[in-house]
Amino acid sequence: MSIWSSQDVARDSVRRQAAGLDIAQVAEKAAEAARRKRETADDARHVLGHGAVSDLVAVDPHRLAATWSAKHTGWQRIRTLLETTGQTVYEPERDVAGTRWAGEREEFREERLAAAAARRDRVREQRVAVSTQLWLTPAQSAALQRAADRTGLTPQQILARLAARVETGPDGTLSVPAFHPDHP
Repeated sequence: MSIWSSQDVARDSVRRQAAGLDIAQVAEKAAEAARRKRETADDARHVLGHGAVSDLVAVDPHRLAATWSAKHTGWQRIRTLLETTGQTVYEPERDVAGTRWAGEREEFREERLAAAAARRDRVREQRVAVSTQLWLTPAQSAALQRAADRTGLTPQQILARLAARVETGPDGTLSVPAFHPDHP
């Protein structure tokens, strides 16, 4: 699924393709888009079984029809722009509305990228910060408490330092080399 609508895709595509074209070339593109709009709309109406796509079609015909409809609208808009402004060729940087839409799309893209990066960072932090429950026998608990009392650390701090030193052997066994808990 794309984050861009058919209109977004069409605006971007038409704007790039129209650069440097004169009004006659833009009119040809608008006519072609009108033809493709009709064809793809017909194809979308005749899709087998309520939206099921045949094995030969890799593109959703409804989305393709919406894209061509939006492209047709885009080409018509550019043709009207050239007619009303008297420009001889289309220059994207002189297209105020197109430039604004492109800026909005880029801003949205940057926001999505930043949000995705923030999500990845949160997931990474959550993976690092593991919270566990540990059930100890009374003897184990007493030994841990004595070690904590001797070092001035909490039992949780001792266990965290113990976990930080766990080594995995080639056969998967876990071991902790001797260490002094109050020396980080």
